[in-house]
Amino acid sequence: MKPSRYFLFAGLCLVILSITGLPAFAQKPFTIEQILSYPFSYELASAKKADRIAWFEFEQGRRNVFTAAAPDFKPVRLTDFMEDDGIDLTNLEISDDGAVIVFVRGHDPNRQGWVANPSQLPDGGEQAIWAVRPAEAKPFRLAAGSRPALSPDGQWVMWIKDGQVYGIPVPQAGLSRSESEEEDLKPLFRTWGANNSACWSPDGRKIAFVSDRQDHSFIGVYDLAGRKITYLAPSVDRDSSPTWSGDGKRIAFIRRPGSAFAQIIAQAQQAQGTPRQSPIRDGLPQQQQQAQTGRGIAWGGDNLVFLVERKNWRHYYSVPTAGGVDFAPVELTPGDGEAEYIGFSADGKTLYFTSNAGDIDHRDLWKSPTAGGGPVRLTKGDGIETEAAPLASGRSVAVFYSDAKRPRCVALVPAAGGEAKIINPRLPADFPLDAQVVPQSVNLKAADGLEFHNQLFVPKGVKSGERRPAILFTHGGPGRQMLLGYHYMFFYHMAYAMNQYFANRGYVVISVNYRSGIGYGRDFRMAPNRGAQGSSEYQDVYAAAKYLQSRPDVDPNRIGLYGLSYGGLLTAMGLSRNSDIFKAGVDIAGVHLWGNSLDTNGTAFKASSVATIDQWKSPVLLVQGDDDRNVAFSQTTGLVQLLRARNIPHELIVFPDEVHDFLVFKKWVLTFTAADDFFNRFLRK
Repeated sequence: MKPSRYFLFAGLCLVILSITGLPAFAQKPFTIEQILSYPFSYELASAKKADRIAWFEFEQGRRNVFTAAAPDFKPVRLTDFMEDDGIDLTNLEISDDGAVIVFVRGHDPNRQGWVANPSQLPDGGEQAIWAVRPAEAKPFRLAAGSRPALSPDGQWVMWIKDGQVYGIPVPQAGLSRSESEEEDLKPLFRTWGANNSACWSPDGRKIAFVSDRQDHSFIGVYDLAGRKITYLAPSVDRDSSPTWSGDGKRIAFIRRPGSAFAQIIAQAQQAQGTPRQSPIRDGLPQQQQQAQTGRGIAWGGDNLVFLVERKNWRHYYSVPTAGGVDFAPVELTPGDGEAEYIGFSADGKTLYFTSNAGDIDHRDLWKSPTAGGGPVRLTKGDGIETEAAPLASGRSVAVFYSDAKRPRCVALVPAAGGEAKIINPRLPADFPLDAQVVPQSVNLKAADGLEFHNQLFVPKGVKSGERRPAILFTHGGPGRQMLLGYHYMFFYHMAYAMNQYFANRGYVVISVNYRSGIGYGRDFRMAPNRGAQGSSEYQDVYAAAKYLQSRPDVDPNRIGLYGLSYGGLLTAMGLSRNSDIFKAGVDIAGVHLWGNSLDTNGTAFKASSVATIDQWKSPVLLVQGDDDRNVAFSQTTGLVQLLRARNIPHELIVFPDEVHDFLVFKKWVLTFTAADDFFNRFLRK
C-alpha cells in the first residue's frame, strides 16, 4: 500500500490514494459512497384524525419533508430542498386533520447566538419556522424561530422567543411574511419570568405554559379569545410539564419543591466565580432527553402516563386521574429492558412503545392499555422498530424499521401485530444489500468481572489460518446502545454502515457497548468510577481489544480504533494507554481533558487521555468542526499542541463553521474516506 497524501483547503481534505497491493476480496467490494447512498428517515409524526403520516428524509445531504396517507400510503415529497447545504430540518409537527405540517429549517444557535453556517453562505445561517400543506406541496416560511407548536386545528403556530410566547395564524395560501411584518411581531402575551413548555388545549383556544420565576415556577393558562392569564394553584414549588386532558377541561403537571434561597446562593457563587462546566454534553434531542430522564407526563385516556426508572429499568407507569390518594402506579412496560419512543392511540387508551425487553440487542414494537392489563409484543425477529406513530383509524402503527442489512425506512405495522410493511424509501440501485454481513452478538467480561455486549463483523471468505487487520469502534454519548442492525440515530446509522464497509474491505470489526451506555439497565449505565471519576469504561475497551488479539482470524499487531465524541475520547485513551495494542486511531471530535482541570493529581486529569500522553506512540487522525456545540474545539487544539511537542505522528482535518455532527454530507464522505486511507496505510501494510 503506497502512502496517501493529505491537502487541507478551507477545511476540506483531498485524498490521493494508491490502491495497488490490496488483497483480493472474497466478495464484490463496494464504495463508501454506495454504502452511504441510502436516504436516512427521521422524525415520524401521525395525524390524530386522519390516516396521514409525515417524516423527514436525509438523502446525501438533501433534507426534505415527505408524507403518505391512506389508503395506499404512497410517499410524496412536499419540499424541494435539493442541495447539500447543511441547512437542517427538525421539529416536525402535523395538524390533527393532516392538512398542515410545520417544521424548522436551520440549525440551533450556539452560545453566542450564531446559527450554524457550515457551507459559509454569505448571508449567514437562519433558523426559521416553515409550513407546508400536503394538498399543495408548496412550502412557505412563517417566521424566524424554533420548536414550534402547531395548534390541533392547524390554524395557529406558536413558539418561545426570549422567554415569551409568540404566535401567528397559518395563512390559508402559501404566503411568507414580509420582513416588516416579522419585525412588528409581538408576544401573544407578556408575563414576568422565562416562559417555556407551551402547549395547546385540544380545541386550540387556550395555551398552557410554564412561567419560570428562578426559585419557583407556575403553570399558567392563556385564553386567546378573552386575552386572560390564569395561574393554576400558585405556590412556592417548581411546577412543570403541563398536559391537557382529552376533553380540555383539566391540566396535569409535575410539582417539585422550589429552590431554597436560590438567589442568595447564586449571588454567592457569582462572587466566587462560576464553576467550570464539563467539556462534553450529551447530544440527545430535547424530546429524548426529557423521556430518558423521566420528567415528562402525558394524558392517556383517563390515566396519566409517565416514565420512571425502578428495578434497574426505565419503564412507563400510569395512574388513574380519578383515583384519590390511595392508589399505586400501574407498570405498563414490564420486563428486563428499556421502554422508549411512545405514541398513543387516538382515544389515548392504548400506549404504543418500543423496547428491547426479550431481545436486548434489537428494538420491537409493543402496546399496552394505559389503564393496565399487560403489554403485547407486536413485532418479533431481527428487525429494529422505533418511534411509534399510531394511525387515527387504529388499524396500523407507523414506525421506522431497519435490520442487519436494510437501512432505516418508514414502515407500517398492523395494530394487532405482524410484520412491518416498508413504504419508503426505496434502496438506491447500487446499494450493496447482499454484500453486507450479519453481525454476531459477542458478550465479554472486563477485568473487574463486568459483562458487556458487542457486535462483531467478520469479513466473508476468511480462510483458515489467515489473519486480518481489525478495527474497534466505540460509540459516543455515552448514553447510547449499538444494535445488531442499522441504528436509529443519524451518526450511528452511518457508523454501522462504515463498520459494514470496513468488514467488506477485509477488517474484522467489533463495536463495543461499554459501561455507561443505555439498554442494559441503570446499574450498567451508572457503573462506578466511569467518566471523569476514573474512566472505568476503558476496561471494556481494553477487554474487547484483547478479545480481538485472541481471535485466530486477527493479526494481533494490526488493530486500530475509531469513534466520535465520547468514542473519540476512548480512541485517544486507547492510543495514550495502549499504543502496544492500537496501532492507529481516528478521533472525531473527542474529549481529551476532563473538566478542563490541569491538576495532575486530580481524578479527572488521571481519567483523561492527556494524563498518559507520554505513552502515546501510534499515529492518529483528528477531525473536528470549529463550531462544535457539544465538545469544545479547544479539546483538539490542546491535544495537537501536546502531540506536536512529543513528535507523535498525527494528521488533522478541520471543518470551519461545522458542528459536532457534521451538517454537510460531503464532509462525512471526506472524513470516512480519510479514515479508510489512514487505516489502509497503518494497518494493511
